[in-house]
Amino acid sequence: MLAKNHDYGEAWREMRISSDTDLILTKLHRVKQIEDNKGKTLISEGVDGHYKDIINYSILL
Repeated sequence: MLAKNHDYGEAWREMRISSDTDLILTKLHRVKQIEDNKGKTLISEGVDGHYKDIINYSILL
């Protein structure tokens, strides 16, 4: 979480809850796509990174 905050600063403080919710839903959708593709990705960091992002967004909320 600290690394993300370093990368993006305090921008999350200015976001609406609905925007954060959209980010989480987008991450969940991407996880589903990766799982449907049996874990194969071309560019993505994989499901672990997406789950970490979801946890971090939830903490920030």
